[in-house]
Amino acid sequence: MPIEPEITATPAYVVGDNWLAIIVAAIAIYAIGFIIYGAVFSGLWMKLSGYTKEQLQPHMWKMAISWIMPILTAIGLALVLKSAGVTDLATGIVISLQVWFFIVLSTRLYSFVYSPEKPGLLVMDAIHLLLGFLAAGAIISAWP
Repeated sequence: MPIEPEITATPAYVVGDNWLAIIVAAIAIYAIGFIIYGAVFSGLWMKLSGYTKEQLQPHMWKMAISWIMPILTAIGLALVLKSAGVTDLATGIVISLQVWFFIVLSTRLYSFVYSPEKPGLLVMDAIHLLLGFLAAGAIISAWP
């Protein structure tokens, strides 16, 4: 009687990256942004940015493409973590923090330095980006 091979479920890997982890990381980034900017601090963001609901209305179509940013962020972070050979949660978090500090925060500072942006908006955005990068880095590096 022939022996049937054991069937096991494996994550969807494409070119060595676990796409399920990347998608979950992107969802986490998006959820953190929704909580900060939509659910909890939307009024504060509007006050700090100086916009009214009426001024933002013509730009609401952009929300339809807002999912692209967290996906690109999660893919980019996954590539950095993969290149660094990260295999554990602690290292993934440390590298994600370094990427946020040396690349994301420093890039975000350009808007603050070269515009009349209020410091509170910089802090709000920096916290949002930090939490998103830490969550995504943790998910991607700890995912089996």
